[in-house]
Amino acid sequence: MSLMFGKVKQCNSAAAADRSPAQCNLVLLGVKGSGKSALTVKFLTKRFISEYDPHLEDIYSSEEMVDQQPVTVRVMDTCDQGPVNSERYMSWASAFLVVYSINNMESFKGCQLYLHTLALHNKSPIMLLGNKLDMDRYRQVSRCDGELLASRFGCVFFEVSACLDFLSVQRVFHEAVRRGGCVVPAVYISAVPSCPPTCYKELPAPTTATATLLTVKTSRAQSRRKAATLTLLKGFKIF
Repeated sequence: MSLMFGKVKQCNSAAAADRSPAQCNLVLLGVKGSGKSALTVKFLTKRFISEYDPHLEDIYSSEEMVDQQPVTVRVMDTCDQGPVNSERYMSWASAFLVVYSINNMESFKGCQLYLHTLALHNKSPIMLLGNKLDMDRYRQVSRCDGELLASRFGCVFFEVSACLDFLSVQRVFHEAVRRGGCVVPAVYISAVPSCPPTCYKELPAPTTATATLLTVKTSRAQSRRKAATLTLLKGFKIF
């Protein structure tokens, strides 16, 4: 059991506790106000905080269980500097989460600069996140536009809300861990009905029969011809 960033995580698997956890580095990118810090804090603490210092950048760590495997997830919450100075996270990250706000078209346009930069450096995997789903009534970016942009850059697309349920945010971060190659893929084996054991019954050994030659003379009182002689095997019938 370990305590990191104010929350306790306990392994549910005894086998998982015997091996050291893998490490996965996640980077959140996006323009100011898109909700990167809110998503980070929601994932780490299950709480929603609406106000942050947009000029702060830090790396946080959390012990997670993903597919019954212990993983140390490190999250870099970047401040918006645009595509410049991207070397600090390009080689460090296992996966990239590019965030925009669905109620702000400018944030949607700004996230495309990050996608272009990642594509230029041939970086993957990339996840495109449409944040602030709770502001759907003020939506400026349709879900279709987000899906088209994700398809254009080969990204996985999600729409989430940092201020709503925790599980949807956790699901996104855990999926990033999987796609970052930080856990062993789960293998599912379908149950095959077992065949009943074959029952072998010993058959009696065939008895050795000695064929006896019989000579039968047939004659008819009415026939004046010479009687035919038939050779038969005892035990067989003639039809």
